[in-house]
Amino acid sequence: MQPELSTLCSVWLQSLRRMVSISLACSFSLPLMADPSQPNVLLILSDDHSVPHISCYDEPNTTKFNITPNLHKFAEQGMRFDRAYTTAPQCAPSRISIFACRSPVGIGVTRFAQPAQANVPFFTDVLRSEGYWVGLDGRHQHLDGRIREAEHIDTALRKAGMQNLDERFDHFVRSAGTKGDQLDQVGQRIDTVLDKVPENKPFFLYFGFNQPHRKFSATYDGINPDELRLPPDWPDLPEVRVDYARYLASVRELDQGFGQIMQLLIERGIEDNTLVLFMGDNGEALLRGKGTLYDRGTHVPLLIRWPGHVPPHSKSSALICGTDLGPTILEACGMEPARGMTGRSFLGELTGKKPTGRSYVFAERGWHFGPITRTDGLDLSRSITSTRYRFIYNALPDRSYTPVDMANKDAWQAIQQAHAAGQLSPLHQRLYFEKPRPMIELYDLKNDPLELCNLAGNTSTDNTEDTLRKELEAWMVHESDFLPLPTHALQTKIKKKTDK
Repeated sequence: MQPELSTLCSVWLQSLRRMVSISLACSFSLPLMADPSQPNVLLILSDDHSVPHISCYDEPNTTKFNITPNLHKFAEQGMRFDRAYTTAPQCAPSRISIFACRSPVGIGVTRFAQPAQANVPFFTDVLRSEGYWVGLDGRHQHLDGRIREAEHIDTALRKAGMQNLDERFDHFVRSAGTKGDQLDQVGQRIDTVLDKVPENKPFFLYFGFNQPHRKFSATYDGINPDELRLPPDWPDLPEVRVDYARYLASVRELDQGFGQIMQLLIERGIEDNTLVLFMGDNGEALLRGKGTLYDRGTHVPLLIRWPGHVPPHSKSSALICGTDLGPTILEACGMEPARGMTGRSFLGELTGKKPTGRSYVFAERGWHFGPITRTDGLDLSRSITSTRYRFIYNALPDRSYTPVDMANKDAWQAIQQAHAAGQLSPLHQRLYFEKPRPMIELYDLKNDPLELCNLAGNTSTDNTEDTLRKELEAWMVHESDFLPLPTHALQTKIKKKTDK
């Protein structure tokens, strides 16, 4: 063989080896879809994260201190939803309702960490039956109870077939945190998970963040508490400001982890055929947030990107419920919801083809961990929200308000001390220490977004109050709610007053 030809052959063989090597590496690291019309789906949930705490919602503090650059960029690439709500202001029932596409009341999971019955289908069951690889990872998703439970309770759950996630998912990690050093491993962890997806199969992956759930970030470097803008319904105390700064630092950590995930999709070359949904699981553990049916309790960020399908730089003011995510994902994948699912697909809204027809969203509050005599423990309430108004029914108005996860925190203790010393404003005195609370609350969200003025019983809004009460009662009947209907509760209350 001539030297020139020998050299050419050697170069060609080396090039061929590189091509084969690259091809083999890609076949093991890139999930390949047999049908490009079926997207990969990635559902990412933050923990205790209300609107407006992402800069894309024009929130001044997150903007000023550059808290969420990655989420802001993501929002610009897809659609921002301004009226998305969870079904409960607590982690467990809200997350189960997302997967079951039904209300917590309807599937009997209003008690915190109560799993759904074994025969309740998840939207992921439908995906899997149609050929999808499905996985759960990250922060505990609460789908089969608490991480650790008393042995006799775990035994009862196993016997009832309610701890079955190993059978329902191809990949299942009960709980893998994203706090501290774990935050730096988020991208690598998901990369390892996606290596398990068989070639020519699309995937669904849920990933949950711990942030910004308490415990908040220990440090808040770069966030000056004195420069934060507080909402008027919060007492302006130093402890409240520091608590808020630490919360924002936790949101910043969330954003950093989210950025790792988005970069991974680019590196694997699958960003164009992956439908990514980012949502808060329920309200933030701050004042008048988590555990309440006020706006901060259930109004959450929802951002969705799907290149080629969802218009970039778009936003929607349609009412969206957490139960609607599953049907929307299923329709995007060419599938129908399972029988009994009450969520509604908003794919038409998402793609700009057809507006959603939802007029109301509903939410419930049940038992949470905490003293049985305070609202951070036992509180039973229901709400209905329309495009403009929110109606809240407090079945246990004698419960005193204590913010969930804050009872022993410096911020709440400082507020209690200010209350005892008579240093709170009349507004804050009423918002945090009124007892009994009103059984019925009605708020005009357009003119009173912080829900400071209760319009219940106001003659100018009688028709609105009556309509919302009847719609809520019809929903409670449909969901087989165990609470007395608002009308019955009010009649009992009036009768007691009359008897006296």
